[in-house]
Amino acid sequence: MDARGANVDRERIAAAAAAICRGEIIAFPTETYYGLAVDALDAFALERLFALKGRGAEKASALLVADLAMFAGLCAEVPLRARELAATHWPGPLTIALPARPDLPAAIVSDGCVAARVSSHPVAAALVEAVGRPLTCTSANPAGALPAQTAREVAAHFAGSAVFLLDGGQTPGGAPSTLVRMRDGGFEVLRRGAITL
Repeated sequence: MDARGANVDRERIAAAAAAICRGEIIAFPTETYYGLAVDALDAFALERLFALKGRGAEKASALLVADLAMFAGLCAEVPLRARELAATHWPGPLTIALPARPDLPAAIVSDGCVAARVSSHPVAAALVEAVGRPLTCTSANPAGALPAQTAREVAAHFAGSAVFLLDGGQTPGGAPSTLVRMRDGGFEVLRRGAITL
């Protein structure tokens, strides 16, 4: 595959999706850096993911979803302003945090909110579509290490670990996704990033 993921290997995507359904951890390219994916609703897979990164579960993982409908299934509500932001910036590096449903795993909820985006990277988008469920999208590096832009960097970070690697070439890097939380009919920017609002 080239750096833009234009040549999406459907067999490899299917194999990665099957691995996620078995509770395995997948490394994959996004529009910024490589990420680590597990089924966001699988509490045991989430535990393994955080253990691999060496990160406490108190720092919730943002998610990738296929579309706004999939995100709405995780949320207590989706206000109009959130729908407008999604329509304008998805797919792309805008992560939106909304009030979470009460039955979600704690590892994907922060301050009562669940955060997600729709990726513009073809490999990431194809992976979410193939699994048919929300996926984690935490950076593919141990806590405190630099994020990975290449499959080789991911492999070096997790040498000896059981991580299924989807090589999509070099990712662009740069600023992370912009993170906004919807509040009182508007939004607040929690992390400045690739999209300016």
